[in-house]
Amino acid sequence: MTEMLYREDPYLREAPARVSHLTAEGGIVLDRTVFYPTGGGQPGDSGWIAWDGKRLPIAAAIKGEGEDIVLVPSEASALPPAGAHVTQELDWDRRYGHMRVHTALHLLSVAVPFGVTGGQISAAHGRLDFDMPDAPQDKGAIEEQLNEFGALDARVSESWITSQELAANPQLVKTMAVQPPKGAGDIRLIRIGEEGAEIDLQPCGGTHVARTGEIGALRIGKVEKKGRMNRRIYVHLDS
Repeated sequence: MTEMLYREDPYLREAPARVSHLTAEGGIVLDRTVFYPTGGGQPGDSGWIAWDGKRLPIAAAIKGEGEDIVLVPSEASALPPAGAHVTQELDWDRRYGHMRVHTALHLLSVAVPFGVTGGQISAAHGRLDFDMPDAPQDKGAIEEQLNEFGALDARVSESWITSQELAANPQLVKTMAVQPPKGAGDIRLIRIGEEGAEIDLQPCGGTHVARTGEIGALRIGKVEKKGRMNRRIYVHLDS
């Protein structure tokens, strides 16, 4: 099982680790990692690992067998052997963009109060698909509300509940097609705002900024029709 350092501290950019094993496909599994693996619409992190004077670019991180996180090299090269001690380093600008966009999408799900049927994140923009029959009539109002949320500089935090507690509060689940993230039988919640006065509270396994003020200015982009009851709304980082 890979220890998920990114969950304990999403701002951790580098850390030492030991190579647990290599996969048959040439992936690298560390005993602990700062690399977030692809999931929940958020891309896997990229960056580098270094050992014994060598430096290997990492193209992505993905989920492996069980609780393993596999680092995928971006080029055919010599790999560190099992047991090797390495230093891992994130492409921080890309990861931080993911964090800002991911938190912005949670806010978008508040500004557009319909069920979410899908989503995707990049370092500069993201989108959510909503179970809604008609396009929003006032994109400007949505954009204004998102930027008001950012101006509040609200705290973003996590907590955990049991699956039984989630079953008793089904309104917490906004994504209609994705199972909530679980760990040791519990479910991670991301809270925007203070407890009891939340702007948003929903299950999520991704990385987020610590405060909404870090997101910066946001701009609503295209709104696309993706089916009779599906509207896709894009949001862009404007700074």
